[in-house]
This record gives sequence, C-alpha cells and structure tokens, in this order.
Amino acid sequence: MVPVVNAAVQIQVITNHQLLMPKVLRILNRLNIGGPTYNVAYLSRYMNAAYQTQLLAGIKEPHEGSSEYMLKDLGVTFQYVPDMFRRINPINDARAYRHISKEIGNYQPDIVHTHAAKAGVLGRLAAYHAANRPKAIVHTYHGNVFDGYFSPFKTKVFLAIERYLCGLSNAIVAISEKQKDDLVNKYGIASASKVHVIRLGFDLEKFAELDEQKRLTFRNYYRITDDEAVITITGRLTAIKNHALLIKAVKIFRDENPLVKFKVFIVGDGELLDEIADMARNMGFSYCMPNEQNYDAQIIFTSWRKDIDVINAGSDIIALTSLNEGTPVSIIEALASGKGVLCTDVGGVKDVVKDGVTGMLSDLSAEMYAQQLQKLILNPERLQQMADAGKQFALQNYAYQRLVKETEELYKYLLS
Repeated sequence: MVPVVNAAVQIQVITNHQLLMPKVLRILNRLNIGGPTYNVAYLSRYMNAAYQTQLLAGIKEPHEGSSEYMLKDLGVTFQYVPDMFRRINPINDARAYRHISKEIGNYQPDIVHTHAAKAGVLGRLAAYHAANRPKAIVHTYHGNVFDGYFSPFKTKVFLAIERYLCGLSNAIVAISEKQKDDLVNKYGIASASKVHVIRLGFDLEKFAELDEQKRLTFRNYYRITDDEAVITITGRLTAIKNHALLIKAVKIFRDENPLVKFKVFIVGDGELLDEIADMARNMGFSYCMPNEQNYDAQIIFTSWRKDIDVINAGSDIIALTSLNEGTPVSIIEALASGKGVLCTDVGGVKDVVKDGVTGMLSDLSAEMYAQQLQKLILNPERLQQMADAGKQFALQNYAYQRLVKETEELYKYLLS
C-alpha cells in the first residue's frame, strides 16, 4: 500500500527545502552587448539548482545595443533598476541605491554578487548597510576605469572609492590573471588572498560550427569576391575602443599594397560613428553607413548585429584596437570561429592571444598595426595555423560550464 502523505506535510517539506537554498542577488550595470551580460546570463541560467537567483540590471545608453535577448533566449528573468545609468548622477544614483536596498530587504539574499563599476558601488553599499546583511558580498571586475577613461584626479578618487568598497567585500573576482595583478599590485585595491580569478565563459558552439553556408551567405549578401580579404571589428564606437587606429592602419596597408583587395566591416554603434566615418572619407575610403546599401564600399558600418557567428564566418581577420580591455569577448568568439585575430597588446588581451601562436599583437602605433595586418593577409598559411591553434585554446578555456563550476566553488567557500 502506498502511504498517503498529508498535503500540509508536503508543503512544509517544500518550504524547508526552499529555506535551505542559498539566495543569490546578482546586480549588473546595464543590459548592453558585452561580456558582463553573457556572464550573468550563464550564471543565472546554469547555476546549480541548489541556488535561488534574482537578477537586477541598470539601463543601457540610447546608442548601445540591447542585450535583453541574451537573457530572454535563456529564459532568465530579471528586473530593471529604474534609475541606474552608466553616467554619475547624484539624484539618479540615490534613487537606484534606495531601489536596490529595498530589493535586498525583500529578498534577503545570502550572497550579493555585483558586476561592473556602477552596480559594484551601489550594490555593495546597499548590501553592507542592509539591516539583514548578506553572508557574502562579491564583486566581479569586468574591466577597469583606471586607464584611459578619466583625468588623473578623477582616477585617484575612483581608486580610493574602490579600495573602500573592496574592504566591504568578502571576495573580488578578476576575469584574468593580468587583471588580478593590476588590482593587487598596480592599483593596490585589494589583497591577493581576496581576489579570485574566474575567467569569463560563453556558449561557443555556434561559433565553432564549421558552416561554409554561413560564410557564403555573408559574402554573397555584401557582394564580396573570393579574392577580397575581410577585416572585421566589433564593439561600441567610443574613444576607449580606438577605431581610429584601424582606419589609419588600413590606409597604410592600402598605400603599400595597392593591388590587394579588402573590405573593412565595423560592427556596432556609438557616439563616434560620424567622426569615424568622416575620418574614413578624409583618408580616401569609400564607405557605407548602416542604413545604406552601397556594399561596393571599402568600409561598411553595420550598426549592432546579433548574427556575429555569421559575420565571423564571412570574415578573414577579426581586429581589436582598444586602448584598454578586460577580457575581449569579440576576440574569444573570433578564436572559436577559427579566425585570425589582430589585437592591441593592452589589458587582459595577452591572456587570450599568444602573439604569433593564436593571433597577432601590436602596440598602439598605426605603423606596427599595419605591418602585422600585412603579415596576416599576405601569408594565408600562417594565418590558418594561428586560427586553428586559437580555436582549440578558446574552446578549452572559455566555455560557460567552467565559469559556472568555478563560481559555485567560490560561493560554497564563502558560505562555509
């Protein structure tokens, strides 16, 4: 005979189980396209079922591409923090702080895990000063604002703030060994024992697929001939991404190799779109703006695109020209796609690209960048060797399963 279990007992068992499940409140700067959204999306979706997760996110800027679709595609629910924007605004920031504090009070998380600068400031302060303080406060640096963003005075102020906030934190997550070294030794923000390295993780399957049809679809649409090399750069059109370097470098390459056919695709949008287009025109390049269809142009601006796997498949070289970089998401996706990459040697790039093995590195001079570009375009066999090595490296080191596993281990350690 099957025993009959009283409904009230069943409810009590379920309730007790829920009480034992650690609660994680994850707070993200904003839902713009980039590594931080991937990070919180995969952690929220694939974290062990023993954890309950709630996600709060700030508001993206008008010119930024939205990454809401990443969360929706994975079935991850989230709530917006109405007044949390990227720019500093005392009134908005105070409102956002009160909103986060209220959510912490209602949810009573065991762990508050913040991602990126603004969320890190407001979220950590709210968590530390909560009536029922969480057992652990964790912050992930997805880059830093200490190089190339602000004046020396403002940088000193932000460093002082970050040192104070790290004192409130139980753990700091760096996304590369280089970033940990910077946080500990270069900036003196936190002690080495408090900083844990957990590299970003991604779903790289669609990039790793050897799909010739994707390549044909992209190249046929843009009327690209078989003898044309395609150089692609993906990212926000803003000063720190330094797109001007690529324009200057391809001009040098064009002037020295007038018979080589190539196209440049600039994927993304931002406040410098018109300025970069003007630079291209002044340097003698024909170009196509996002809403135009003159695809015979040498430089094509596409605005934001979701089908990066298709764009990568149709490209030959993926470029990065940043003045500073945490972990370069576009380059990891390019490596997984089996493409050659050319990057400026800044920030955490060297953790992803080994010069001459998985890709090429350059300093910030247009002359050297053009030289490296020439080596890649004029030596397809070497390009393919590096692409093959890069693909293997990316798939071994940047899968989301590792990200989730290492984060779970950190949570267990903190809660114990």
